[in-house]
Amino acid sequence: MLRLVDPTKHFPDPTIEELNRPPLGSIASRVDAIEWLQVDSTLATRPYALLPKLLTEQECTRLVEMYGQDQRFRSRVVMERYAFGKGEYKYFDYPLPDIVQELRASLYRHLWPIANHWHAALSLEERFPATHREFVDICEASGQRRPTPLMLTYAQDDYCCLHQDLYGDHVFPFQVIFMLSNPDRDFTGGELLLTEAAPKKPTKVEVVHLNVGQAVLVPVNFRPVFTERGAYRANVRHGVSLTVSQE
Repeated sequence: MLRLVDPTKHFPDPTIEELNRPPLGSIASRVDAIEWLQVDSTLATRPYALLPKLLTEQECTRLVEMYGQDQRFRSRVVMERYAFGKGEYKYFDYPLPDIVQELRASLYRHLWPIANHWHAALSLEERFPATHREFVDICEASGQRRPTPLMLTYAQDDYCCLHQDLYGDHVFPFQVIFMLSNPDRDFTGGELLLTEAAPKKPTKVEVVHLNVGQAVLVPVNFRPVFTERGAYRANVRHGVSLTVSQE
């Protein structure tokens, strides 16, 4: 069975100071500085990995300001209409904002080896290429031509039901969620919720707290759980708890 790290070797979680250290340098250099062996080790034991701050507060503000620029987006979804929860989100259209495109390409460069190891462990046939451009080409050739990065906005008493973000036959097994607002200053509540369901085991629930500019890496729909006899699939869903106040 292929693994990037020895599953018996424990890599300590990053400290609060490390997670909240101000980001420096280019987007690519910030992503390259992440301890990716630590991330892989963390994902072997739970359904998420906290990443250090990848965006400055000023960069977050610029992204938030884009939400009112309708020409940047291809569609708007009001969640209550589809029983997804309460709130709304918009899908970015091409061309993507530079910062979004840089994040996609830089993160993918470190995630595709982990994705391929996951697929090998679970005896799944698809393997992912070494660049994000190559993966986009594969998706477009099969009819998956619309960009999937999105931005969500919540008001008081809004929430998001547990779900999985699946868009077509070619599914990259990771997604990265960024906090663009400042918790406690801008709102309270609204935590990221994760559930993990494994065969013959009770469903586990995780609550993830993020600071502005921070990100979390989560499985799109499942992760392998490694045992002495091999690996089995644990299904993962995510949502957002009730936003109880809004400044």
